[in-house]
Amino acid sequence: MGNSDVQTLLPLLPKCEHHIHLEGALTPELLFDLAKKNNISLPTDDEAFASPAALTARYRNFASLNDFLHYYYIGMSVLITAEDFEALAMDYFRHASDDGVWHADVFFDPQAHISRGVSYDTVLAGFSAASTKAESQFGVSSELVCCFLRHLPVPECVQTFKQEDIQASFRSGAVKGIGLDSSEFGFPPELFEEIYTGAGAMGMRLTAHAGEEAPPAYIQSALDVLKVERIDHGRRLPEDPELLARIAKEGKLLTLCPISNVFLRGVSSVSELPIREFLAAGVQFSLNSDDPAYFGNNYILDNYRAVQEAFDLSVDEWETICRASIRGSWCSDQRKEEMAAKLKEVLDSWKASSSQ
Repeated sequence: MGNSDVQTLLPLLPKCEHHIHLEGALTPELLFDLAKKNNISLPTDDEAFASPAALTARYRNFASLNDFLHYYYIGMSVLITAEDFEALAMDYFRHASDDGVWHADVFFDPQAHISRGVSYDTVLAGFSAASTKAESQFGVSSELVCCFLRHLPVPECVQTFKQEDIQASFRSGAVKGIGLDSSEFGFPPELFEEIYTGAGAMGMRLTAHAGEEAPPAYIQSALDVLKVERIDHGRRLPEDPELLARIAKEGKLLTLCPISNVFLRGVSSVSELPIREFLAAGVQFSLNSDDPAYFGNNYILDNYRAVQEAFDLSVDEWETICRASIRGSWCSDQRKEEMAAKLKEVLDSWKASSSQ
């Protein structure tokens, strides 16, 4: 059996997704439907908003992360009611289920909605309802991760963190962890130490975007100052061999987003990503879709396939990636055991059929 045959194995693998922004799963079709439903006027001075097809075409030509974020925040304007947020999340969970996702730790950006007059409780109600339905209808478990927008003034982020409705969702367990996203350059992790210290004291799980645009120093700051247990992206980690060795030793999980990195021009092709370096060094990582509706409707299986096409990985290497994904998930130990058992079942069956 050659590694090229592994493409047929990928859909069968039980997957965990740790780096998916629910707002980034807002397809142009749903965006236009919700704009009509909620009487939201889309920009008339940008021809990209002429139709879903025109917007899809524009999404294929982002010049940078900030260019993407411009459209990302416009898209959010159509989300008004709890039902809108539920519809958005359910659309993602359907895709995830089709791709073989068993568990997802999903990001959402409350500040982008509170600033528009949409209450946190509305956002949480919609996403929580979808999470419950996804588990019953698709068998996909999930945890919500509240992200803070690092391009906004730090005091504003701290004030948002301290809101009673947000604190209540942390205490109740409705939200499992916190993250840090949006523009990276110029907004180093240490600026947000107060938020992370407070969240850590509450027993929240901690992650942060680092090393996507910015150098490895941002990754080190996220580890040492914010005390994160995961690094979102981290593609620039190999530029600091000592830090790379440390992350491998400590077992910190990187949540890589291969196709996203290409769309946002961090790399020109998936083959430029340090997948081989990470595997050789023993760095644990998962593969994720980030903002799939904005990146060619490429969901998690598309990222798996792109990595296989670029690196021709072996079955054993895919087992390593999947086991790291399971270990790094923020679900219960029982759920991890279920996924590990499924992975063994899939691999045993695959190897048996391949040896015939």
